[in-house]
Amino acid sequence: MEESLITEEMVRQTHAFHGHMCPGLAIGIRAAEVALSNIGPHAEDEEIVAVVETDMCGVDAIQYLTGCTFGKGNLVHLDYGKNAFTFYRRSDGKGIRIVTRPEALDPPDPEWQALRDRLRQENVTSEERQRFSELHQARCQQILDIPLVELFKFKEPQGELPRHARIMESVTCESCGEQVMESRIQRFVGMNLCIPCFTQMEQQ
Repeated sequence: MEESLITEEMVRQTHAFHGHMCPGLAIGIRAAEVALSNIGPHAEDEEIVAVVETDMCGVDAIQYLTGCTFGKGNLVHLDYGKNAFTFYRRSDGKGIRIVTRPEALDPPDPEWQALRDRLRQENVTSEERQRFSELHQARCQQILDIPLVELFKFKEPQGELPRHARIMESVTCESCGEQVMESRIQRFVGMNLCIPCFTQMEQQ
């Protein structure tokens, strides 16, 4: 990872934060590298915004390395199932959308694929586990080393810059008695209901 803003120590810390190293996490590390170099440094508040179109492992790397989090409201999840990530800078509206190139990771190593399938079986041997681990780490390193232009397509952002997170009032659900953000309240037969209670009553 020559001349990268992501050091080997940062990779180790991200690995520890996520719990394991895998190709998905490696993709997230590289996506964060793009964000840090093109949009700006670690987000102390909401200056940097990340919009992720997947819930894969790589999102943990983006949270850890860019400082964009769900709690601050500057990490937005769109459930599209795509390895695509958009980063914005609020101060001037600059943004970049990156999409993982399918050809960057193909074709997978047949031995790696076969061993991955074997791991789902009860009679897998320790030697097979060790060999899979070696190939798995090699695949991760391949992603960490590949030039960014070969790993990602760089595009203009889609849609508007997400608005700042808003603090809303809480409303008590009239069925379960639990507090609910007012924007999530559902009305049913004259009652204010949380989403689970609304769903339960509506299906009766």
